[in-house]
Amino acid sequence: MAKGQYWVDSYVAKKCDSASAINKIKSGQRVFIGSACGEPQELVRALTGNSRLFTGLEIVRMLSRESAPLTKIANINTDSGFSIRHIYLGTTGPQDFFREIMPFVTPMNMSEVPILFKSRKLPINVALVQVSPPDDFGWMSLGISVDVTLAAANSADVVIAQVNPSMPRIMGRSFIHVNNVDVIVEHEEDLLTVEQSEPSEVYTMIGRHISRLISDGSTLQVGLDAASQATVQALQQKNDLGFHSQYLTNDILKLYALGVINNSRKGLNEGKLVASAALGNKELYEFLHDNPAIEFHPSDYVNNHHIIASHNRMVSLNVAKTIDLTGQVAIEATAQTHYSGVSGVMDFVQGARRAPGGKSIIMLRSTTPDGERSNIVPFMLNETVVVPRGSVHYVATEYGVVNLFGKNLQERVIAMISLAHPDYRDELFSAAREKGLISRGRSLGETSGAIYPVNLEETLEVNGQTVTIRPAKPVDVRRIREHYYSLDKEDVMQRFFHAKSSFTTSDVEAISQIDYIRDLTLIGVVGESGFDRVVAVGEYLLLLESNTAEVAFTVAKEYQGKGLGRIFLHKLAAAAREHGISGLVAYTAPGNKFMIDLFKTLPYKVKTSFEDELQRLSCRFDELKNALS
Repeated sequence: MAKGQYWVDSYVAKKCDSASAINKIKSGQRVFIGSACGEPQELVRALTGNSRLFTGLEIVRMLSRESAPLTKIANINTDSGFSIRHIYLGTTGPQDFFREIMPFVTPMNMSEVPILFKSRKLPINVALVQVSPPDDFGWMSLGISVDVTLAAANSADVVIAQVNPSMPRIMGRSFIHVNNVDVIVEHEEDLLTVEQSEPSEVYTMIGRHISRLISDGSTLQVGLDAASQATVQALQQKNDLGFHSQYLTNDILKLYALGVINNSRKGLNEGKLVASAALGNKELYEFLHDNPAIEFHPSDYVNNHHIIASHNRMVSLNVAKTIDLTGQVAIEATAQTHYSGVSGVMDFVQGARRAPGGKSIIMLRSTTPDGERSNIVPFMLNETVVVPRGSVHYVATEYGVVNLFGKNLQERVIAMISLAHPDYRDELFSAAREKGLISRGRSLGETSGAIYPVNLEETLEVNGQTVTIRPAKPVDVRRIREHYYSLDKEDVMQRFFHAKSSFTTSDVEAISQIDYIRDLTLIGVVGESGFDRVVAVGEYLLLLESNTAEVAFTVAKEYQGKGLGRIFLHKLAAAAREHGISGLVAYTAPGNKFMIDLFKTLPYKVKTSFEDELQRLSCRFDELKNALS
């Protein structure tokens, strides 16, 4: 711009049509194209239409929508034509497209891409971007595509901007001035959109498991995959959630409209919904326009793990393609997830784990969609590890959630097998044993084919502390042993009917490796999942000859008299009845008034008798109290 020239005059002087703008590009240059739904479609069409004029161009893209077939016309085998460098292995293209571009993917953490451009280590000669019309001061917004686009525009030798009135003006660091643009092409057209499909039953189950880990006041990072979006849909009963994530989608808009997300307790940028790009429909884009509650920032801010860690209860939600038994994670795009890759996963994994009360959650479906292959594998072979085992926190499948943080290899193996599809558990266990990751004395027991009954989970408040009642898992062996060791002599006698000072692993495995039908153990736990303390244990074991189940309980001294025993007994009775068991039986010392009174709280007729100096309590589910004869 000439010195003293008003920006409006500069704007008029820079205007031209798209074909003339593309002629500014020279053969052999590196051209960046604005990412995802912010792709400047008119400019890309012009570039594609004039592809025969260029040789040796390198196209730099991130999260391409392929609105024009640049990849198809790129001659990737010679120096003529186009070559395409993909920063982010993610697209809405078909599976064969992933294979086609694989050699040209540049694996990077998203937080580091802007410095790659700004440092000129990867110099950008021309940046093709899409912007909103300028405001009264000459500022144009990059709108729904700030991410690495701002850094590319600020560092490019030549910036060609498609000015589109459909582009929303979004607050934050999303602006570029007319004076810093070299060529302007005015062209109005609808922005690219992404309509989200309904998640499958598997992803819905995963979402329900994960929602239990997310407490009120948490700040969310949400991936673009189906499992993450299903989790978002499961959060409608939460309160005061915040949002700080790479991408904003329609599901997040729904939670915002419901008041679930209000950003009031984030600890940083409170009151602001922060992202670096948006992928959604027209309704989402209209919501973003001039909204003071929204701020878009570039990726070196949004994905900075120090910034991420500054949020309260930061929760990162990302999907994996494959996880091995030790916790190594491979992540890449598939036809089912569409958007994934190295991208910002490690940025958020590291940041979330360092945040106060933060959680990093990796999720995957247990098998491929056809069920022909387990996505939990013994060991990584030909997969690229994106998240190393030492950085993995929570892992979730449709079969539950485990916490791998601080766990040794044997604990990790048992935990991961519990998340695998039952058809593959024995195979995984054998592979782990062969490699020496499981001690010879361990076994899967009845959990090999068991399906964890999430419907039996319940959370309640006891003396101001949250107690979770849930079915026991194989990973609970150590914690159940610690519970038994903590009992006083009287409680041990009432539970085991003799003095007992040793509780071996094999003793406890019998009540933790269960099928949840013929034998069921419920535990009450307090504290963070994976590091929680068992404060109560209730169990039933089917007696085949009578089709009744024997029940037994232990409750830590400080939790006795709080109603836990009654809750356990009634839950066990309901589960036994649902599984076709005829009734319950319990043995207790004649002086154990607590157990006798507890058993009589059941809505069934209770019979008493004595066997070997023990009092036997029994009931049948078809004999209700006060039932008419």
